[in-house]
Amino acid sequence: MNLSRLSLTVALAAALAVPSVHAAGNAAAKAKPVLGEFGVDLTARDPNVKPGDDFNRYVSGHWLATYELKDYEVAYGSFLKLRDESEADVHAIIDELAKQKDLPAGSEKQKLRDYYASYMDRAARDAAGIKPLQPVLDKIANIDSKGALIAAFGASDLDATAAPLRFSVDLDRKNPDQYLVGLRVGGLGLPDRDYYLNQDARFVGIRTAYLAHIERMLGFAGVKDGKARAQAVLELETALAKPQWERAQLRNRDKTYNVSAFADFAKQYPGYDWAAQIKAQGMPALDKVNVNTPSAVQPVIDAIAATPLPVWRDYLTFHAVRNNAALLSREIDDAAFAFNGKALSGQKVQRDDWKRAVATVTDSDGLGDAMGKLYVERHFSPQAKAAMQQLVENLRKALRANIEKIDWMGADTKTEAYRKLDSFRPKVGYPDKWRDYSSVTIVAGDLMANTQQMRRYQRADQVRRIGTRTDRDEWFMTPQTVNAYYNSTFNEIVFPAGILQAPFFDLNADAAVNYGGIGAVIGHEMGHGFDDQGSKSDYAGIQRNWWTDQDRSRFEQLTKALGAQYDAFCPLPGQCVNGQLTMGENIGDLGGVSMAYTAYQLSLGGKPAPKIDGFSGDQRFFLSWGQIWRGKYRDETLLNQLKTNPHSPSQYRANGPLRNFDPWYRAFEVKPGDAMYIAPEQRVRIW
Repeated sequence: MNLSRLSLTVALAAALAVPSVHAAGNAAAKAKPVLGEFGVDLTARDPNVKPGDDFNRYVSGHWLATYELKDYEVAYGSFLKLRDESEADVHAIIDELAKQKDLPAGSEKQKLRDYYASYMDRAARDAAGIKPLQPVLDKIANIDSKGALIAAFGASDLDATAAPLRFSVDLDRKNPDQYLVGLRVGGLGLPDRDYYLNQDARFVGIRTAYLAHIERMLGFAGVKDGKARAQAVLELETALAKPQWERAQLRNRDKTYNVSAFADFAKQYPGYDWAAQIKAQGMPALDKVNVNTPSAVQPVIDAIAATPLPVWRDYLTFHAVRNNAALLSREIDDAAFAFNGKALSGQKVQRDDWKRAVATVTDSDGLGDAMGKLYVERHFSPQAKAAMQQLVENLRKALRANIEKIDWMGADTKTEAYRKLDSFRPKVGYPDKWRDYSSVTIVAGDLMANTQQMRRYQRADQVRRIGTRTDRDEWFMTPQTVNAYYNSTFNEIVFPAGILQAPFFDLNADAAVNYGGIGAVIGHEMGHGFDDQGSKSDYAGIQRNWWTDQDRSRFEQLTKALGAQYDAFCPLPGQCVNGQLTMGENIGDLGGVSMAYTAYQLSLGGKPAPKIDGFSGDQRFFLSWGQIWRGKYRDETLLNQLKTNPHSPSQYRANGPLRNFDPWYRAFEVKPGDAMYIAPEQRVRIW
């Protein structure tokens, strides 16, 4: 049975009644939404913009015109606002731990406190300079053979260097109960192969700045004749970039699943000591391996063989200094930021040390679950988890209703789609099991040692999986993360506690606002199970074709049309959205708003929604949708997103799906001649 607006509100009101920094401690304060009178900040709008011309600016135009990115911000919007709030919540917890001098040695609280303190001890880091990295630099300087080079590639995760070839432990997409070791090609210092090969002036300028950056990082390690040696490193990385696949290709699950027996794999790619690298990565002998990008492997092997060892030593030295710069002195840190922050992202100044310390200590590569326990105790109750699970079930029913209505899918495929939908496993708030950090030793005053402890922990955590059964209770985000994800191999949708806040959810907001916010996010993640790649896995998470040929063909015609729409969105001169790279997220957005709208209509029980402040229920739903995608970028960051990110820029996430959605046209009386108008027969309707 679908939750009604009343039962949803009552359940969540009870669930979130615990005091927190986001919930006022008195009933009067709770009666008012966080944003505006009904959950939407109407002051952010530009009412002079017609909704049908640019809905994003209609909802957020005043904010876009007046919000000035802070010097440390490369982008800002609804998601990043919540990230800042979550970051502040975590910081407050750490501040409390810092005042506790009697924390038991070896406890997670002691580890959090001392890891954070070691990051914040700038005086010690400045005094040490490059010295904490010297053991790594000495090891690189002593590379005198191809075997030693391969050993260095294998240790790249521990030393934070780089490797053109590297094995990783993944979930087996065709057998979700087991792990599968895969080989990936990489080793680049720029965000994408396009940054090396594109002749657009923007990229030429970045390469010029990158060359100077390589030289400067080498200088901290005492390298002489840095300019010529930096040029050789850049040429090496360019050679590594050329055979690598474009990101849109990397999304294709059919092309990136290429499993063979390890012996056959080694014969297929001769000229490289694979066993030596596996040993260097701490892995046992492998019986099989998946090669993600087969055509790229041999050219990279050839580049490794053709490049002299001195160039490889400089390459590894550069990456060691650059990738560890945030752990070293201010001078080295700022020099790395001059390129990584300013040139690549347009960031003007570093984020405050406490923000960077929180990110280092409490993200997934740090003590994320240790902080997660403390975070959910304070900011997310068990009742809230149960209530969110109820809302997920409401969206599940809405998706079933949508599937029943679509006319492009036949009955046989629909039967399998229902089975997959019924098998979705929701995870909400926080995991039932937490990571065990008992093997990690964190000491006061040694940031490099503490970080290396975490790197060794992460490696051991990966290696231990080989040959074992997968753990379906595992989470791949921390509870304090403001995000959500769909995992096709486990057929699960996951919503960390951090996202259950305004503007996505507010227990005092109008129901239409919550459906247009968190409801659409839930629908988006469900939609990933049925996007162009997620739809290649069945109800059990097994990658296989469960479609009839006719239905798959009709589906691909729809996705092709959707991709063409996004290809035409160009936020920078000559730089446009890649509709194929962003396809999965665009389908998720289109399906998410559709499912959430259906769920909202079901919640009304056939009764009309009241008008509030002159807005109908449907209008409030879409205002909320536009509000969650509010965002602003620096040009450098936007360029990076266009080339590397499977998500479209925020303005197209707000506008793109609505152009295809009939209820939006009706809600705002969008007519032919409006800039966003698409003729009904050209609108893409998928889920």
